[in-house]
Amino acid sequence: MEDSYYSAEEKGNGQPVLFLHGYLSCKESFYYQTQSLSRRFRTVAVDLPGFGKTPEPSYGYALDDYVDFARAVIKERCGGRACIVAHSFGGRIAIKLAAEYPECVRCMILTGCAGMKPRRNLKYRVKKGTYSFLKRVMPSRVDVWREKFSSSDYRALSPVMKESFVKITNEHLEGCLGKISAPVLFVFGEKDTETPLYMARRLYAGVKGSGLVIMKGCGHFCFSEDPVTFNAVAEEFLAGQTE
Repeated sequence: MEDSYYSAEEKGNGQPVLFLHGYLSCKESFYYQTQSLSRRFRTVAVDLPGFGKTPEPSYGYALDDYVDFARAVIKERCGGRACIVAHSFGGRIAIKLAAEYPECVRCMILTGCAGMKPRRNLKYRVKKGTYSFLKRVMPSRVDVWREKFSSSDYRALSPVMKESFVKITNEHLEGCLGKISAPVLFVFGEKDTETPLYMARRLYAGVKGSGLVIMKGCGHFCFSEDPVTFNAVAEEFLAGQTE
């Protein structure tokens, strides 16, 4: 890893389980999971570059850079192969990692997993069209238009993380799904608006032999909204793949 320092927390013994958090989140988002699952597994939770206590990368990371980061962590802390529990953006990393480096992945639980091309409504298309028009007619003010038409999350990012965000969100992963050979369980909240259920069903259909659990009444953070149910499902799945 070019940017070698990162923050991590390990607990327990047994088969390694690597936790990859979502965008603008941190390893502590999996507190309930590492507390519970570390009784049976060795949990390894990391702050991805630019989040939590891990410094920003020296340049705008693309998804491939985060995949390389995850590979390095698996080699360093997990003996070269690990189960993965990943949320949202972490799911993007896990999908591409499993597709391109199957030897690194024993199995995966992907919750609120991002990476599918989203459906766009009329409001979004009008907004994008207006931005594209202004960018063409006044290219010298492209940075102004980008800030004006971007989300509040994007505006809050540093320049290097804005560059990274654009690279990551412009890459869709439908082409990776058929390459995944590791066992996969998708766990989505019934009321998830960030990664809606149509994405869950697309992922489930694209990964041969995968499973899908929909948690009633939960949203994008179903693993922390109902940790008892999530942990029970996760432990049963992980035990079945590691024993």
